[in-house]
Amino acid sequence: MIHQWWDEPTAGEIVWCHFPDDIHPRPKPRPALILTVFDDDAPRFTVRVAYGTSQRTTTLYRGEFSILRERNPVAYTAAGLSYDTKFDLRQTLDLPYSTEWFSVPPAAPHGQTPKLGVLHPSLVRAVQAAYNAANE
Repeated sequence: MIHQWWDEPTAGEIVWCHFPDDIHPRPKPRPALILTVFDDDAPRFTVRVAYGTSQRTTTLYRGEFSILRERNPVAYTAAGLSYDTKFDLRQTLDLPYSTEWFSVPPAAPHGQTPKLGVLHPSLVRAVQAAYNAANE
């Protein structure tokens, strides 16, 4: 199977990712937060992504932060999420930004791209705290 490469993303984008389980993409795509974009092989990009889940979003552990509809509706809307979601900065991977690992989300809010939305500036402190805690 030939995989296509997506155009250059930006750190802080929330994307539709087939976050891998061992060495295979998971069949169920999920939100992931792009933390870093590596452009050494441009136009083929590699991204460092943090795992996102809609499970137990109000119970946060070291290295996690959440985006909740009721608590921060503006950030929730900017993220393009369908459910309250938490991201785990202890679960990060570097993945090729290609159709092997990323796909167009339902409703394609940003056209034919994996982008769901972006991290709202009001969440920068929460992300920084989670990042620091994950790397202690």
